Amino acid sequence: MTWRAILTTSAVVAPITAVSLDIFGYVAKVEGISMQPTLNPTGESDYIFLNRWAVRNYEFARGDVVSLMCPNNPKQKIIKRIVALEGDTVKTISYKNRKVIIPKGHCWLEGDNRNHSLDSNYFGPVALGLITAKAKRIIWPPTRWKEIEFSNSIGSDRLKIPFANDDDDDDEDNF
Repeated sequence: MTWRAILTTSAVVAPITAVSLDIFGYVAKVEGISMQPTLNPTGESDYIFLNRWAVRNYEFARGDVVSLMCPNNPKQKIIKRIVALEGDTVKTISYKNRKVIIPKGHCWLEGDNRNHSLDSNYFGPVALGLITAKAKRIIWPPTRWKEIEFSNSIGSDRLKIPFANDDDDDDEDNF
């Protein structure tokens, strides 16, 4: 193969790869213990596939594991689990308000290892626009190849989900 053929091929493949990674997803290394036991259960870093395409319509569910720009440090990316969506009421663990009603366009995020996690209990509800991808699969190490499990990691003792016909706010303090 000549240098000209290599350069021509690279000139076509490189932009296609860059656009694909920007639109569809990429592989990222997860460090730290905030998502244990789901990620890095032994302390060894997991590598995961982050799906950018999945967040294009801002459709999220409680239990989704997502990557986002840290609300108090936009240069840092963090990974957390969505535990509440707009309209839900959350009893917080250490946030300044004991109860928070999640505002429109926001969610409540927590690490699975709540005692060692910088999450919504520290910075409050998070704008959905900060979410950059959904974590879909652990791809390294090979012994942990699997889809990232959906989990409703917050119990009903801390979360109240409003119902469409639930206009009665009298029971708000009873959960």
